[in-house]
Amino acid sequence: MAEKIKLEVVTPKGSVISEDVDIVTAPGFAGEFGVLANHAPFLSTIKIGSLRYKQDGNEEELMVSGGFCEVSNNKITFLVESAERGAEIDVDRALKAKERAEKRILEAAQKKENVDRVRAEAALQRALARLRISNTEH
Repeated sequence: MAEKIKLEVVTPKGSVISEDVDIVTAPGFAGEFGVLANHAPFLSTIKIGSLRYKQDGNEEELMVSGGFCEVSNNKITFLVESAERGAEIDVDRALKAKERAEKRILEAAQKKENVDRVRAEAALQRALARLRISNTEH
């Protein structure tokens, strides 16, 4: 049996995952990265996207939004703003959020308001990530 790495995903609401897994792939700001058992220690920022992991041949996926990751002592810990499994995602809500964000981006561009545009772009990225992940489980 292959060695495992402990995966912890924590949000402000509490622990989402605490499992021994085979591999973790995450959306780092510098690009996607993968971690196996006994990986060298490191820290990374996490961007909105898909956190995937394999456990006994099964691949699971979460939508994560912003945070940090630490790899140390055969454990990978994610401290993120939110984490959702595809089955937990409200697709209608995500579609409405996508539409609102796209409308706000257009309005911000017309008014040349960078703060509103940045917030709207982040909302759009979250909505798109939720939709991508919800489609993988339906």
